[in-house]
Formats: sequence, structure tokens, C-alpha cells
Amino acid sequence: MSQVSGATTYDDDLRLAHVLADAAERVTMPRFRAADLVVETKPDLTPVTDADRSAEEALRAQLHRTRPRDAVHGEEGEDTGHGPRRWVIDPIDGTKNFVRGVPVWATLIALVDGDRPVVGLVAAPALGRRWWAAAGSGSWSGRSLTGARRNRVSQVARLEDASMSYSSLSGWRGIDRQRQLVDLLDTCWRSRAYGDFWSYVLLAEGSVDLAAEPELALHDMAALVPVVTEAGGRFTSLAGEDGCWGGNALASNGLLHEAALARLGTGPSGQEAPAVTP
Repeated sequence: MSQVSGATTYDDDLRLAHVLADAAERVTMPRFRAADLVVETKPDLTPVTDADRSAEEALRAQLHRTRPRDAVHGEEGEDTGHGPRRWVIDPIDGTKNFVRGVPVWATLIALVDGDRPVVGLVAAPALGRRWWAAAGSGSWSGRSLTGARRNRVSQVARLEDASMSYSSLSGWRGIDRQRQLVDLLDTCWRSRAYGDFWSYVLLAEGSVDLAAEPELALHDMAALVPVVTEAGGRFTSLAGEDGCWGGNALASNGLLHEAALARLGTGPSGQEAPAVTP
């Protein structure tokens, strides 16, 4: 973080996020499709691999050296540190894909300052792509900081012309919103279950217009918020609360947001979906 003409910038933190992604990649890529990959089931019945744990350990070690005063929240380990600046890391978003040899998985790295995600980086090394953003500096994608392309959301203004992505139907059944989701999908021009981080980075690039998931943790969302919002989009909970604190997500190009909330029935006039404590 630095000060330029009285404004706070996060360019140094963004550069560090890329260094962190490099460190994670050195762990995850050799384990991707490895014959001896160790897979366990966590208490919440989701999978975790030796690559998840080793990558998070590498990220925490790097942050301890370079940002010792910052707090850290990760998917696999205990929270550490105190203060307004908190790094939020998910070593492998899309672990089920990772386990099955599907290349759509990513390391998610975010910096939250106070209650605002101000840096977000999504690194998908098996795809050879990254997406990143910092508050006030725009949203970008490419293989590295050099030769990057700026992300901009679409200008689609009608649900009937929109492309929507989601993860699966089962979670929506759990919050009693499966019928509303199907109604929204049927209204849209096109729907695909890209899932996980992939839905949101495609939205930031303008290839998808809506994305939603019924149950997410802080580490699933924090890095995605700047990538979407700095591209001109909107990221809220299903109740319409801005940011990554509601336990679920609806992201859009902004133009479609209120219409999508109304269809899902989870906005201010509908029954709110339950929040999940990160």
C-alpha cells in the first residue's frame, strides 16, 4: 500500500499477490494429475489434497516474511494476526476439478482492508491465465503483469439476451430457491454451469452476464469482488448486500442485477437466503 496525491493505492500489494501466485504454482502444478496425489475428505464432505495444504503453507510463509503485520485467513489453516489488513487465500478453488484432472482450478488471493476487498488475484496455471484487480486500478487479465488486457463487463441490458453461469442445482435446493433459479435460467438467452471462479472471471471479461451461487465462504469470494467490480460489474449477496460477506453471491454486469435479484426472490422484497459465517 502506498500514498499517491493523498489517495491510497495497492500496487505494491498487487505485485506481491503475483509473487504469491508464483509460489503457489510451484507447489500445485507438479501435483496436478500426479499419480500419488493424496486426497482426503474434510468434515464438511469436501475434498482436500496434499497440494491444497502445501500451497497454503507456502503462501502463509511468504506473507509472514513480507507482510508480518497483516492478518491471514485461509481455507485450510487457522486465522492468524490482527488489524484491518487481512489476506484471504484459497490455495485451490475447484479442488474437485483438480482431483479429476480438469484444468479449471485456481489459486485465489485477496487483500481485505477493513471490510473492503481491495486486491484480488485469480491464478489458473493449468489454463495459463491470471485475472487481477486493485481498487482504483482497473481489472486485468493475461499471463502476467506485462501484456495484460483490461477487463470490461458486457452491456447486455435484458435478461432475455443474457448469458448466465452457475455451479450446480443441488445447493439451490438446499436454500429452497431451485425453482426460482430455473425460472431465471429459462428466462436468460443462454445458461452454462461453468462453476467456481470461472463464472466470475468470464463475467469480468464480458463473456458472461450473470453468475450466482447459493453457498460460499469468504475465501471463495474475496478475490473475485475486485476483479468483477473494477471491470464495471456488481457483486452482492443474494440479499443484495454489496461485497463478499453474505455467504452466497450474485454477480452481474450491473445492468441486470436488480432484475436477477427479483427473479431469484432473495432481494429486499423477498425472503433472504441464509448467510454462512466464513
